[in-house]
Amino acid sequence: MLDAIIIGGGPAGMSAALTLGRAHRTVLLADSGQGRNAPADAVHNFITHDGTPPQRLRELGRDNLAAYPTVDHRAVEVASARRLGDDHFEVVLDDGTVVESRRLLLATGLRDELPDLPGVAELWGKSAFHCPYCHGFEASGRRIAVIGAEPERVRLALHLSRFTDDMVLCTGGADLEPVMRSVLEANGVTVHDQPIARLDADGIDLRRIVFADGSSLDRDAAFIKTTLRQRADFAERLGCETFPDACVEVNEFGQTSVPGVYAAGDMARRATVPVPLAAVVAAAASGTVAGTVIDQDLVSVDFKLPNPFASGRA
Repeated sequence: MLDAIIIGGGPAGMSAALTLGRAHRTVLLADSGQGRNAPADAVHNFITHDGTPPQRLRELGRDNLAAYPTVDHRAVEVASARRLGDDHFEVVLDDGTVVESRRLLLATGLRDELPDLPGVAELWGKSAFHCPYCHGFEASGRRIAVIGAEPERVRLALHLSRFTDDMVLCTGGADLEPVMRSVLEANGVTVHDQPIARLDADGIDLRRIVFADGSSLDRDAAFIKTTLRQRADFAERLGCETFPDACVEVNEFGQTSVPGVYAAGDMARRATVPVPLAAVVAAAASGTVAGTVIDQDLVSVDFKLPNPFASGRA
């Protein structure tokens, strides 16, 4: 019986494993190797690692974990996970191995479902982005487009107008509220209302947005809206409460609605946080918190002490 099984080997899962390993907890970290940021050239907004390629960051994490003998980091996918009791979880690996633990941490992350727009998939993570904090600085001074007409797209276009003098909002043919149009135009953001046919590229570099009427607009970077999906359905099968945006609900300690099940990284958020945080550093921080709380949870059980985190369940 292990102390904890962590499903997901990204920054959240590795940070939790590091915390638990340093506490001499026996841990299995099951890592399928499928990171959300894999298409990107570099991780940004992570102090001391700004500009590090995502795969290199994983390699460094694996090197760190190798120093802790109680952490078993395996490149393996998980087939199923179930709760057998308050202190008993069973996880079946893809090779048929059955592993049991006292606590379970889900860190499988989200995946981005791209819009049905020709050209987006080839440019994703290279010159088509979703997050201004991950890629906005690299687009500074270039010809930027935000695609969409929802209020949050208007907000993003205004935000990015600080990064460049050539900022446009392409509604894709959707209706834009007149007050929003006025705010955009008053702040130097041009609006294009035509439906979009495709994004043209030169390799991984965006060249132009081609509209349905045959006209086009030269651009260097586009910010698009993706649909968020859970990369794995373990939380659903375990009965964890979720939000409409697909995120698993946790409290400030990473605890889900199911006792003994924790969640960290962008797959989970608190009710007070309006959107999932996509930053790698935020995922790593949430993993450290969850690992600490799991360790303290087990200390309370092992020594029959009051659990300082017991009242904080989601």
